[in-house]
Parts: sequence; structure tokens; C-alpha cells
Amino acid sequence: MAEISRGELIELNSLSNKVIGAGIAVHRVLGPGLLESAYEECLCHELTLRSILFTRQVSFPIEFKGIQLCSGFRLDILVENQLIIELKSVDELLPVHSAQLFTYLKLTGLHLGLLMNFNVQLMKNGIRRVVNELPEPDPLDVELAEERRKRWEARND
Repeated sequence: MAEISRGELIELNSLSNKVIGAGIAVHRVLGPGLLESAYEECLCHELTLRSILFTRQVSFPIEFKGIQLCSGFRLDILVENQLIIELKSVDELLPVHSAQLFTYLKLTGLHLGLLMNFNVQLMKNGIRRVVNELPEPDPLDVELAEERRKRWEARND
């Protein structure tokens, strides 16, 4: 897997923040309780409105001991060929959901995925970042990000 530069990491985090914003916008209108397919359709529409490039239901083959399985797995949404979104509409996110997304990241060689469960009262409680071989963040960057997050939550609660 290729090493990711600091600039690429900043760009990837910015992209994930935009996607999270789109997910929150969808959830504010629809709320919890619908099927995953409805959230997928609406999230894709919201991404289009925000000029974020994506592909839906992307099939990826799996190579296993010299054979290629054409129907290996399917990504819900691939954003700008660098961020995987795995959608759920379940009562509770389980460790297997994160493991599924982590496996997708490993098999595709991508670094970041978002697990988004729309069946929650507050969307921020339904979002999990899953990473594959990202460098450890700078502690100062983490502190600044935490301060920004707290300010954002104070404005939006």
C-alpha cells in the first residue's frame, strides 16, 4: 500500500468532513427508521448537489490463491475513488460492521472509510471512521480538531 502524504491526509479528512455534512443533512430531513436504500438514494443526491464525485454499488473482485472471484464484494458508495461509505440502518452498530469496512479498505488499498448508520436520533452518534494504515495524527492537530468539533457541536445542538 502506498504511503499517504500529509497533504493527501488533509485532503482526505476534508473530503470525509464534507461527506459527513451531507449525511447529517440527509438525516435532518428524513430522520431514523427508513430502509438503507432510501438513505443511499438521498445521500447520493446530496453528494451530487454538493458537487462531490461518487460511484454507487461498486463491485470489486477478490483474488484468492490464483483465482479471481468476480462477485467478491460491493461497496455502497465510493467517493472520489478514495473514501468508502458503508451505509447501515440498524438498531446498533456492531464490531462486525467496522470489521466489514476495514476488510473493504484492506482489499481495495484505500485508507479511510465512513460507517454511517442512519437509524439513530442524532446522526453524529451513527458515524464511525475506519482507517487502514493512516499515519498517527500530530497531537497538536488532534487538539485543534477537538476544539473545532466542540465549537461546531455547540452551534448545532
